[in-house]
Amino acid sequence: MTLIAILTGTLAAGIGSVWLAALLSFGVLARYTNHMLSLAAGALLATAFMHLLPEAFESQAGAQELFATLLVGLVFFFLLDKAELYHHGHEHHDPQGGDDAGHPHHHHHGHDHGQPVRSGSWAVLTGDSVHAFGDGILIASAFVADMRLGVITALAVLAHEVPHHMGDLVVLRHTSGNRSMALIKVSLAGAVTALGGLVGYALVDMLHDWLPYFLVVASSSFVYVALADLIPQLQKRLTARETLAQIAWLGVGMALVMGVSGLAHSSH
Repeated sequence: MTLIAILTGTLAAGIGSVWLAALLSFGVLARYTNHMLSLAAGALLATAFMHLLPEAFESQAGAQELFATLLVGLVFFFLLDKAELYHHGHEHHDPQGGDDAGHPHHHHHGHDHGQPVRSGSWAVLTGDSVHAFGDGILIASAFVADMRLGVITALAVLAHEVPHHMGDLVVLRHTSGNRSMALIKVSLAGAVTALGGLVGYALVDMLHDWLPYFLVVASSSFVYVALADLIPQLQKRLTARETLAQIAWLGVGMALVMGVSGLAHSSH
């Protein structure tokens, strides 16, 4: 049952996020692109601080060791990001002029897509596949700990992958000129999440005593993405109305996690 849930959650997060990103990028909801950053940040922070970390601290592991793991995890992801080995996004400069507010989408995947990209699309897909594999392991860790945690972790991954994949689709469409092919390629990269889930299931099952530390590492990943990648993109000079909308969508992301958690807990 747990393995089926892991496969369902990883496929929903890995491929579902791509399709939702395509809807936002290519469909009638494109004007909500900026709000997805706020929603994703809220979902990630709520998942880390309200669910993953409390679950880890309810274990027999010592608080000092878990806090040390959290600290090391944050520094580790920072160093990998600096070394351009751990990629949570890409740096895009949309040839059509960026988002609706006139701002380019900023991520950092170790290469600048502001220049014409030719073979760069393969680097994008490779980075996506590696990232998706890691997401699968994190989702599997949460499902093994608790079904409710697995559901909200999968949703949190889906939420933060949407703006990530929106940038991917922009790059691949720019290089190939084919919207459908771009969607297929990014979907295949997202499907690697399920492979990571299988490996994570086997790994966590063998190392069950290390599960609290896996959960803390997952938390450090989510916190790092939210604070180092997503929220800095929201720190712009905006009107009062735009700022209120930004805060509202941040709250929506948190409420979404809390609501799904409540539903999953009652059904569980």
